[in-house]
Amino acid sequence: MMQATSPAPTPAAPAGNTLNGKTALITGAARRVGAQIARTLHGAGANVVLHYRSSAEDATRLAEELNAARAQSAALAECDLLDVAQVKNLPASAQQAFGGLDILVNNASTFYPTPVGDITEIDWDDLIGTNLRAPLFLAQAAAPLLHERAGLIINVADIHGLRPLRRYPVYSIAKAGLIMLTRALARELGPHVRVNAVAPGPVMWPEDGLDEALQRQITQRTALKRPGSPEDVARVCVFFATGAPYVTGQILAVDGGRSIGW
Repeated sequence: MMQATSPAPTPAAPAGNTLNGKTALITGAARRVGAQIARTLHGAGANVVLHYRSSAEDATRLAEELNAARAQSAALAECDLLDVAQVKNLPASAQQAFGGLDILVNNASTFYPTPVGDITEIDWDDLIGTNLRAPLFLAQAAAPLLHERAGLIINVADIHGLRPLRRYPVYSIAKAGLIMLTRALARELGPHVRVNAVAPGPVMWPEDGLDEALQRQITQRTALKRPGSPEDVARVCVFFATGAPYVTGQILAVDGGRSIGW
């Protein structure tokens, strides 16, 4: 016979849709989309822990920027996400800096082509390790802290976790796994912890460049006929954190309608 359990308290959205008094840990926060997510959550009132691996200078500059805006509101955490032992200790950095953890954003990602015929074990370990294994073990390590505060996990997935990107099969597999991980964790960690994912489309072109003609082609395949921005992804993170207390296990595409046209 199953024992009845008392329902968990429903976390209310902070007054005025702010995150005052909350703490967020963002992986891959030094640059690009991760940095914008950190700025936006911080702008909504949250204290932030900025994870980085090798981008120490960028992370330090961002922390200085945020601390200048609000003193002692940003901390740094260096960690190699491919080292599970380090990953398990990462949530403790939030507790040490700010006394707890309310929001975990699994944003860090590796992205590069792996055409069939050229895939190596190193490619597999790197792409799966960063995009899927690290979010799993980090969520597991953070769960007790999040449980204490009726917290939230936000995974940054990709629309190509739903439909594969040509020449990027391993990356697509990893993001597909992250989408399933989101749904699985929502069941495993509920009712005290919510878990959702944002699946960006063309919101920021790869750093190694992308042919302008291909950029135009991708943009024209969106319903809105324009690329998005990191701010579009960050605003969804704030929505999940402040305006969606009854939403869990969901994947929200931020792709200008790209996934409805293909």
